[in-house]
Amino acid sequence: MRLAMITFASVFAANVMSASAQDTAPPPALTAQTINEARLESLIEAAAASAAADAAEASAPAATDATDTNGIDEAPARPDPAMVRLQVLLDRIGASPGVIDGFAGDNVTKAVAAAEILTGLPVDGTLDAELIAALESGEPVVGSYTILPEDADDIGPPIPADYAEMAARDFLGYESVAEGLAERFHMHEDLLRALNPAAGFVPGEQILVAAYGPDRSGTITRIEADKATRQLRAYDAEGRLVVAYPATIGSESNPSPSGIHTIEGVAPMPNYTYNPDINFQQGDNTETLIVPPGPNGPVGSMWIDLSEPTYGIHGTPEPALIDKTSSHGCIRLTNWDAEELSRMVSPGVEVEFVGG
Repeated sequence: MRLAMITFASVFAANVMSASAQDTAPPPALTAQTINEARLESLIEAAAASAAADAAEASAPAATDATDTNGIDEAPARPDPAMVRLQVLLDRIGASPGVIDGFAGDNVTKAVAAAEILTGLPVDGTLDAELIAALESGEPVVGSYTILPEDADDIGPPIPADYAEMAARDFLGYESVAEGLAERFHMHEDLLRALNPAAGFVPGEQILVAAYGPDRSGTITRIEADKATRQLRAYDAEGRLVVAYPATIGSESNPSPSGIHTIEGVAPMPNYTYNPDINFQQGDNTETLIVPPGPNGPVGSMWIDLSEPTYGIHGTPEPALIDKTSSHGCIRLTNWDAEELSRMVSPGVEVEFVGG
């Protein structure tokens, strides 16, 4: 991230989300100001109110037809400014929540637990006053960025799903400037567009982005790939946790390896060799294919090779699906987490598969 080009902003962005139709009060309008001034304590209060409502619902009489909504759908949930703030603060200390999107979920819970380890607090995966005090600096977490001409480089047509069609391309780049910028700032593209509803995402334009801070640095000597929690944790020589990332680790049909393996090397922007005789068959593709590099390729923008043949730690073309879909045995991270990790490892670092 080009930190010199990020200036913290407290300007208003337009309110682009409709109010929730739920009985509970919807989150405040999504603007730079509401995110930068959000109280993390509101997330604790909201969780307590939700638990109380669930308890009341469980003890209430069964619903009757009188409660029918006449087929009217509830308004879709909208990002919570306080959750956006929490996700950025977690990301800043190395407890990655995956995609910053303003919604709670398993990846946030895992990041909270990692943050407790990183800050020396008891680990229960629950946001509390002690963790808020450790995370909160009071600084803005949304800033402004001026789009550069090179941000429009390597933007290409939509990526086909079929590997044979991919193999006919030279590069599998982003489909839009907005997609590329969302990844650079660790955001869901929907959140980026919600913060910038009038943006054309063209060079020279100033937009609002998540100011997640500089990448983590250090020397990783050991990695755990936890199949049970679906998280990758990396440690230094003193056994201290340096970073933790949500991860997709294998699947029932294509399980990841077991035991301890080592890192063999790092390959930025790798191509991908598809061989149905070794791994899996995609669609009607029965021949070996060389799929070109690019952030939207099958293994994303980074490949960290493991000593177990054909297995590695790699990026993904769909960061929002990390820990929500299966992989073909490898460890899949967001592109930005895989890139950050690659700068802290070297050949010989042990990767142990645990928890399954």
